[in-house]
Amino acid sequence: MPKVSIIGATSWGITLSLLLARKGIRVSLWARTASEARELQESRLQSCGNHVYEVPPIDIPSNLIITDDPKEAVTDAKAVILPVTSQTMRQNVRIIQPYLNKTMIITSATKGIELGTNRRMSQVIQEEVGPQLSRNICVMSGPNLAKEIMLGLPAATVVASENAEASRTMQRLLSTQNLCVFTHTDVIGVELGGALKNIIALGAGMADGLGYGDNAKAAFITRGLTEISALGVSLGANPLTFSGLAGLGDVITTCASKLSRNHYVGFELARGRSLEDILKSMNEVAEGVTTTKVAWELARKLGLEMPITEKVYRVLYEGLSPRDAATELMGTPVNHELTGRKWRLFTFLRNRKS
Repeated sequence: MPKVSIIGATSWGITLSLLLARKGIRVSLWARTASEARELQESRLQSCGNHVYEVPPIDIPSNLIITDDPKEAVTDAKAVILPVTSQTMRQNVRIIQPYLNKTMIITSATKGIELGTNRRMSQVIQEEVGPQLSRNICVMSGPNLAKEIMLGLPAATVVASENAEASRTMQRLLSTQNLCVFTHTDVIGVELGGALKNIIALGAGMADGLGYGDNAKAAFITRGLTEISALGVSLGANPLTFSGLAGLGDVITTCASKLSRNHYVGFELARGRSLEDILKSMNEVAEGVTTTKVAWELARKLGLEMPITEKVYRVLYEGLSPRDAATELMGTPVNHELTGRKWRLFTFLRNRKS
């Protein structure tokens, strides 16, 4: 029976732990402290610190071990999955790095970009584990609301890697009757789709909070998807990836579901609450807040025209009201639907045809 190590007792980490344990795989879930591990055991995975999971109490399978010892968590694992927040990814990888070996597959299940460095999570992992493990790195993304998967509802996800053997191994480990796992080779596109879609979710939440209706929301989502696709292509992604599960699929879920943290933040901003107040009231991280800042910085660096990202950034960081942001967006000059300053979408399509 293989062993999988889950680093981080987030809601997604707990969900993946249960999914794998119910499949008969040995799972070791790493918690940050002994008290956190004990609280998870005693509450039957219902609460720990700031986390409260709105599902019935769960009987912990005997093949699921919760530990605060990183060596115990990682040793002898076939795969290590990191469902931590993007701004703590580097710290967590440094903790487990001494216990990794060259046979282990390391998978990021995080949808964010590191502030300051603008690094994707696979890049952060690679920098910390070194070249000897770089071919073992995978990324996981898709329309994956943790609560639905924990309850056994049908879902699909994507695992991407430059190493096809590694992604196929993760596909076999993660696939269940209710979770369909696809493989992919576009690591950049899968990662950026999962991260950048949170910007769109923030804006969609604002549109809902302002009561703008489905026409406006559909237009915003579609234009936002085109915009993040252009950024993705500029960074080396295949634009077709953004029409798949890690792009459009995740956009639909995150922009529509009441379980979406980023949609919630946007909705509450439109109701007049401050960003500080909203974030303090939340149990978990809304990755879109930091991702918007990174995407805005990248757009400026690359000279890309990204009006939606710019407006969401100004709402979050410069005090622009969501209503004024919407008014400014509606007044933005428009041209062909697939063009924008320094976008490369047409170039890519021409190259494909030739």
